[in-house]
Amino acid sequence: MGYKVVVVGATGNVGREMLNILAEREFPIAEIAAVASPRSQGDIIEFGDTDRTLKVQSIEHFDFTGWDIALFAAGSGPTKIYAPKAAAAGCVVIDNSSLYRMEPDVPLIVPEVNPDAIDGYKKRNIIANPNCSTAQMVVALKPLHDAAGITRVVVSTYQSVSGAGKAGMDELFSQTRSVFVGEDKTVEKFTKQIAFNVIPHIDVFVGADTGYDGYTKEELKMAQETNKILSPDIKVSATCVRVPVFVGHSEAISIEFERPISAAKAQSILREAPGIMLVDKREDGGYVTPIECVGDSATYISRVRKDPTVENGLTLWCVSDNLRKGAALNAVQIAELLGRRHLKKA
Repeated sequence: MGYKVVVVGATGNVGREMLNILAEREFPIAEIAAVASPRSQGDIIEFGDTDRTLKVQSIEHFDFTGWDIALFAAGSGPTKIYAPKAAAAGCVVIDNSSLYRMEPDVPLIVPEVNPDAIDGYKKRNIIANPNCSTAQMVVALKPLHDAAGITRVVVSTYQSVSGAGKAGMDELFSQTRSVFVGEDKTVEKFTKQIAFNVIPHIDVFVGADTGYDGYTKEELKMAQETNKILSPDIKVSATCVRVPVFVGHSEAISIEFERPISAAKAQSILREAPGIMLVDKREDGGYVTPIECVGDSATYISRVRKDPTVENGLTLWCVSDNLRKGAALNAVQIAELLGRRHLKKA
């Protein structure tokens, strides 16, 4: 008894992680298919840590009829072509790209934050997975918003190169090697050298018509997606920075509230909140860094403290594995939620 599940983009970083997490969480699967671009057709990939392997099928010839759930990790281009075909065939699409996130008739879901929104999936048979930096932030914000009402968020992100895919990870590796052996450093994926550097620029710059003139699309996503997921009344200003870390996004978040909330109260709330692990000791090493969160499903919160510059304010540090909670894990959690609420096992 289980669901017929397709992973689209199965050979990429996020697609492989989806397969790992499906196996790890023992998602009820009756049948599973690994699908990717034609150039990967016939490749053999592992299904998590099990002894099972899957032969990759071409997206161009795959028939979604009879399949229950398709986890898309293929990017906006292929998704625009094949997600509507899957949805029309009766297969519910859970999409990791940015293509559908702000569509009003497509739910944008973080299960710990807005699970009830999933009930709207039937309008198009598509559910959107949020941006990786948004996902971990709203997990941290939700319990605090419920307690004291958030009015404004100012966030600076420190985003790993895996957020830019395999090419980003390869560029950090090759540039780092070049520094040590004295070779010329090739800049291709990023706008500047990423090794031993930070780049305050992720995605393209947006225009004045967005209301965020001078911001990047990544920063705009964080604002718009937070408004859709959590509340349209929260003002968000983001600065998104690429850092020379392979996996794991970090965020320094300053929050203003309608009502007073102490750091101690916030710590107590966060300690009990779903999806969160509070590690907050005011001592050397009493916090979590990206390297420590890799492979973990939790969103880690540290350094919760009062912001003395506003009347009702807190500042905190938030770290998560972006390939998991920021992408693959959240998609699988959506699938689990969908199964509990709406789908019947075969």
